[in-house]
Amino acid sequence: MKIALMDSGIGLLAAAAEVRRLRPDADLVLSSDPGTMPWGPRGPEEVTVLALAVARAAAARRPDALVVACNTASVRALPALRAELEPALPVIGTVPAIKPAAAPGGPFAIWATPATTGSPYQRGLIREFAADVDVTEVPCPGLADAIEYADEAAIDRAVAAAAALTPADVRTVVLGCTHYELVADRVADALRRPGHPPVVLHGSAGAVAAQALRRIGAEPAPSAEPTGSLTVLLSGREADLPDAALTYAEGRLLRGVGASR
Repeated sequence: MKIALMDSGIGLLAAAAEVRRLRPDADLVLSSDPGTMPWGPRGPEEVTVLALAVARAAAARRPDALVVACNTASVRALPALRAELEPALPVIGTVPAIKPAAAPGGPFAIWATPATTGSPYQRGLIREFAADVDVTEVPCPGLADAIEYADEAAIDRAVAAAAALTPADVRTVVLGCTHYELVADRVADALRRPGHPPVVLHGSAGAVAAQALRRIGAEPAPSAEPTGSLTVLLSGREADLPDAALTYAEGRLLRGVGASR
């Protein structure tokens, strides 16, 4: 079994780590193009061109499924990716976890890139799944970039700024960018309120990983022998995981199990 994941940068680590936990025997292909990151401020046509190039590099390794582990690429390029690659290669997109966040009925916030915050796409998901819930959209300028380069000071500043924009009564937050899941603990700490239970964070990695397995008819087997290999493609060329990736638990998990590079 081989699962490929794509993103502009290291935001794919969270979903890749979930696939690794579910199937330690699966070979993983991580395809990204960090030189063009971030994709959020780019227009739909440019994102589509960039996403197709990253996807083609992954598809050349003949995976059984391709996970688009990027909210921006899923919004702007998923139809083009599916038109080119399916049905031969199942393509799984990433959707912000607005539906499960809205289910309890209490107020919640969505942390997302400035380009996604207030976008027709995100507003459409809110109307569809959270029309009767109080939702606060929180832009997080610079947070994805800071995470990509493991800039600790910049991460702290961006997380603190977003936390300050999050209403005090919010106890649930949707992480609307795959990069943000890599610093979920820091987000939770920044949102901690004395006398209140911890904030519940909703990411997409677990659901996306499970969907990838379902699309290829595979069952989770977390106790399988940890034999899966890891191939990293940066702009289509084989490479090691970037040093920044290894500052996160997800990157260390992936590098430590059956890594081919």
